Amino acid sequence: MTKLALFGAGGKMGLRLSRNLDASDFETAHVEVSEEGRKQLKAQLGHNCQEPAAALDGAKVVVLAVPDTVIGKVAESIIDMVPSGAIVMCLDAAAPFAGHLPKRDDITYFVSHPCHPPIFNDENTTEERKDYFGGVAATQGIVNALMQGPDEDYALGEKVGKTIFAPVARSHRVTVEQMALLEPGLSETVCASLLDIMREAMDEVVDRGVPKEAARDFLLGHMNILGAVIFGQVDGVFSDACNKAIEFGKPVLMKDDWKRVFEPDEIAASIERIT
Repeated sequence: MTKLALFGAGGKMGLRLSRNLDASDFETAHVEVSEEGRKQLKAQLGHNCQEPAAALDGAKVVVLAVPDTVIGKVAESIIDMVPSGAIVMCLDAAAPFAGHLPKRDDITYFVSHPCHPPIFNDENTTEERKDYFGGVAATQGIVNALMQGPDEDYALGEKVGKTIFAPVARSHRVTVEQMALLEPGLSETVCASLLDIMREAMDEVVDRGVPKEAARDFLLGHMNILGAVIFGQVDGVFSDACNKAIEFGKPVLMKDDWKRVFEPDEIAASIERIT
């Protein structure tokens, strides 16, 4: 049985991971610094926490389920205790991309991140359909990056990713740089910003007299069908009127150089703000 040390086990993400690890063939050692987190872990899952040295003794995998802002500090505090040849796994590309992981040539650095359940899926039950985050009932994809270490370590890192974010439908191998393009670039800078604008637009038409329930139904319904057409989920095309609206709307809503958010310096600046 492979030993896995889970740091941040009593946090919001750590509890999610702990539940899935309980059903796996990993031997999990739980580490949590906060008293509240320790209480949550014990109350919800019945686990006691270990001190870092004990948890790391003999560990093949070390998962850092801690905020981006403290990953560097946590990694630095334990790096001398990590066994040679072990895999240290982060759950986001931000800290690795920013160079916050301490130098150790004899260990593997791996990043695994969930895609979250897609809008278009084949979920059947209410529990599955309401698992918006993933890792509980709805299937999702994951992206994985082997940042440092032998290629044969990828298989174990991917297995951990599939376990902690289960159920997983698809697993994609990318680089840390490509993962940074996906987040914060694609998912947060672009997608979250545009969704926030759509919410503001809905509020605006409500302020102009449209009933809120009507505006919400109208927007979410159109997001569904328009998204299905744009992303090829259905075989369809926009009407001439819709195409004309897009032709007018994009220059009004978007700057001509908006794609600069994907330039390396912009991605680096965004990650610096995050970390």
